[in-house]
Amino acid sequence: MTLEEFFSTASDFIWGMPLLILLLGGGLFFMIYSRFLPFRYFGHAINVLRGKYDDPDDPGDINHFQALSGALAATIGMGNISGVALAIFAGGPGAIFWMWVSAFFGMATKFFTCTLSVMYRGKDSEGELQGGPMYYIREGLGKNWMPLAIFFSVVGFFGATPVFQANQMVVVIRDTFLEPYGLAFKDQFFTDLTVGLVIAILVAAVILGGIKRIGNVASKLVPAMVILYTASVVIILLINYSEIIPSFIFIFEDAFSAKAALGGAFGMIVIEGAKRAAFSNEAGIGTAPMMHGAAKTKEPVREGLVAMLGPAIDTLLICTMTGLCIIITDVWSSGEANGILLTSSAFAKSLPGVGPFILLICVIIFAITTVFGLAYYGQKCLSFLIGAKYGKLFNYWYIALIIVGSVASLSVVVNIVFVAYGLMSIPTMIGAIFLAPKVVKASKEYFGNVRE
Repeated sequence: MTLEEFFSTASDFIWGMPLLILLLGGGLFFMIYSRFLPFRYFGHAINVLRGKYDDPDDPGDINHFQALSGALAATIGMGNISGVALAIFAGGPGAIFWMWVSAFFGMATKFFTCTLSVMYRGKDSEGELQGGPMYYIREGLGKNWMPLAIFFSVVGFFGATPVFQANQMVVVIRDTFLEPYGLAFKDQFFTDLTVGLVIAILVAAVILGGIKRIGNVASKLVPAMVILYTASVVIILLINYSEIIPSFIFIFEDAFSAKAALGGAFGMIVIEGAKRAAFSNEAGIGTAPMMHGAAKTKEPVREGLVAMLGPAIDTLLICTMTGLCIIITDVWSSGEANGILLTSSAFAKSLPGVGPFILLICVIIFAITTVFGLAYYGQKCLSFLIGAKYGKLFNYWYIALIIVGSVASLSVVVNIVFVAYGLMSIPTMIGAIFLAPKVVKASKEYFGNVRE
């Protein structure tokens, strides 16, 4: 068995029905148990996000907006551009519907897990406040649950990898810019390696500055990238406006009929949709709670409300727009398996000449901000395992992985991440489900006292 076959088999095994029940069923449980709280207080969440309740003296490192920007920097990325294309390729347009379902429940999951990440913040070996699944498991469930916290940190170390983002950045830069203009080396390997080295240097300049620099950079780049990408896709949709409603109908029909799926199996569509949504918005995976756990606040519920906006922006908005572009332009039926090139074809078809360059800019910003966020997650996982002093060494390992990802096989890269993400979700969701009553109690107290 080759390395590629091993990780493909492992990914299929881990992302089976039990894990889907844990993620989707867990999200449904949180939604019902909280009495649809994420949707009842959506307006209040916006007020918290815009800084109405910010207090610079509160404990933490970054404000609410920076925390959401940092989390979105790690989620709004290649999963939204390349991941959606891969979902449609593997599961058909119907996979988009199951991404919506996963994101809907994911909002409740994010609310619970990120509330807990502030509620049960713990101190690292250097005495600094930290949040995340490993800490809410240790602080909230007690020392007997430490093996679960350690397990999360181990798989989180491998899950926080930039190889997918680096791989897809290199592909789009090479195919859209370097090769068409004769700037590439004759040997593709050297072209990819050179681009990878440049990306690694840029990333190093940010992540070596720590969480505050990551938060500052993300808070500036994330809004810009969302506006640029959204505006580009809106233009494509307007050009093909007559196909918008038929495309939505097609998504709903295919979600249950499975006619367009390459494998023709209903289960494949559900699995692909849920898997890609998890890769895109990371609800239930456990990464976002690590970023939101660094927020400057004394009110855990506030950060949970801010965090729940993530899946709405990431999946319900950005992923839907990408999916519609691919379906409306009919490039999904071309048989092109490389995610980013499929999306690039959709842009090129509707915006000849400039489309691929617009996507190139979006991809670079999307991917590089994702790489910033993932570096923070990996360092936190390693710091939990071996101490904060040595955890900082993760950054150098991470920078080396960018170079590896730039020349690696796409299928191997994707499956390694899926294996790690699937395993990370187990301790994240188990801890959150056991501590859910604490979140509901805190929510009742908070909303009983809050004044708009």
